[in-house]
Amino acid sequence: MPYQIYHLIAFLVSALVVIWTTPLVKTIGVKSGKLDAPSDRKVHQRPIVRLGGISIFLGSLFALLIVWWSGGFGILSPETEWEIWGVTLGGLAFFAIGLADDLFNLSPFLRLLLQIIFATLAWAMGVHIDFLSIPGIGLVQMGFLSLPITIIWLVGMANAINWIDGLDGLAAGVSGIAAVVMLIVTLFMQQSAAALIAAALAGGALAFLRYNFNPAQIFMGDGGAYYMGFTLAGVGVIGLVKGTAVTAVLLPYLILAVPIVDMSTVILTRLRKGKSPFLADKTHLHHRLLQAGLSHRLTVLFIYALTLWVGSLALAFAGIPSGIAYAIAATSLLSYASWHVWRHARQS
Repeated sequence: MPYQIYHLIAFLVSALVVIWTTPLVKTIGVKSGKLDAPSDRKVHQRPIVRLGGISIFLGSLFALLIVWWSGGFGILSPETEWEIWGVTLGGLAFFAIGLADDLFNLSPFLRLLLQIIFATLAWAMGVHIDFLSIPGIGLVQMGFLSLPITIIWLVGMANAINWIDGLDGLAAGVSGIAAVVMLIVTLFMQQSAAALIAAALAGGALAFLRYNFNPAQIFMGDGGAYYMGFTLAGVGVIGLVKGTAVTAVLLPYLILAVPIVDMSTVILTRLRKGKSPFLADKTHLHHRLLQAGLSHRLTVLFIYALTLWVGSLALAFAGIPSGIAYAIAATSLLSYASWHVWRHARQS
């Protein structure tokens, strides 16, 4: 059996588990009263269950376990298999932190402390950044800086995905698109282990849109956002940053540029105004687009197009056949979406 079939199995199993379990999670959430209530900072107008991350996590976990049970890990080296479990167990820990916050409202300091601890454990299991690409210098070996840089990357991305989870379907769609791009790139670079995780995450995230796209029936909550953010960051580390080519090192930052730039801009804006960078407000990209007069759906679709565009640039930089053609097509799509955004903003 071609080894790539395991990636298809991971994608489909994850998607099916999410489609099957999400209504059950929604029912449990309604009966237990675990709802996200409307507020001035939030867009939704009625209480909605915020435990959908349980389904996404279960989908990805079951997919990887079935691939493992069917022999899909058989050709991997022990070191590579250990990296898979490092990302998987780290994802479990970050999911648990987010789920605990969804259920019990943990303090921001406790959440951050737990994230740093589990990111450190993931680093110890082989999920670590060994190189960085510095303009004008090239690749630089991290040495003892590997640990703090890896922690910043893993914890930062988990929170970046959580921060963009402000509109129906936004975080799930952005994560799903990024995971599909990572799947394609890691397969092309023959990083089968990372590709398995990307396939499972892509299937779960995209299937969740069945219930999460506007108007949403359920939210993923912090559990789902933390899990997807950490897992995307982990795939970037074990599948892309492990290489020594400058383009490979840059790829995960390009693929995840939308949440990275959004988070960085928000933090800098808050600091410039003398506010805490962790104080919630309405300065995210999706808030600004809504304030410009765009509809909920158009805002989400525009950010999808933006994510797909940077992903297509990553395909081109990775040297994937027809990558330039994909980039041109994505640029055309983004231009069309931008025209719609400009037109609606002008009419408002």
